[in-house]
Amino acid sequence: MNTYQAKIGYARTSTVEQNLDAQIAVLKEAGCGMVRTEQKSGTSLEGRPELKTILDFIHPGETLVVTRIDRLARSLSDLQAIVTHLKSKGAHLAATEQPVDTSTATGKAFFDMLGVFAEFETNLRRERQAEGIASAKQRGVYRGRKPKIDLEAIQAKLIDGCSPTEIAREMRISRGTVYKAKAQMTLNHNGNGTAAS
Repeated sequence: MNTYQAKIGYARTSTVEQNLDAQIAVLKEAGCGMVRTEQKSGTSLEGRPELKTILDFIHPGETLVVTRIDRLARSLSDLQAIVTHLKSKGAHLAATEQPVDTSTATGKAFFDMLGVFAEFETNLRRERQAEGIASAKQRGVYRGRKPKIDLEAIQAKLIDGCSPTEIAREMRISRGTVYKAKAQMTLNHNGNGTAAS
């Protein structure tokens, strides 16, 4: 059995609303003396300073430990880049919930297999999404993403004296949205009369 000088944990969630506690607990139980955390999207390596710090300063013989490899990245190319970097520094990658350990031939093979399937699944999902959009367009029911409502623009038109009906027609929104903007404007100005009556 391989022994390492140190295990460095990396815990990540894709949004700040998600909790990191479970990952941190598992990583500490796995023997990680240090656990760095990040709450960033995993679609690329950009904008993830904690992971970059680990990759920059990890030493030969040390192991980067995650609960699952999708905590590191969502694409095969990013995963391979991380493993190549770790290998160049004499370090390893391991996952607590998957038989991934790049210090062993079996673990390395399983890691590569997981990466291939992850990439395959991502491509399938994109294909299904594209097919769904194309089908919806053919049926005439695809509307795309809803446009972002510009409350300030609505409120400016209200101040200029435009009626809710005129604003709704011009901006292609519902009158209810206009009334909500009007109510918000009234709240923001504490009823000081700035809002159109």
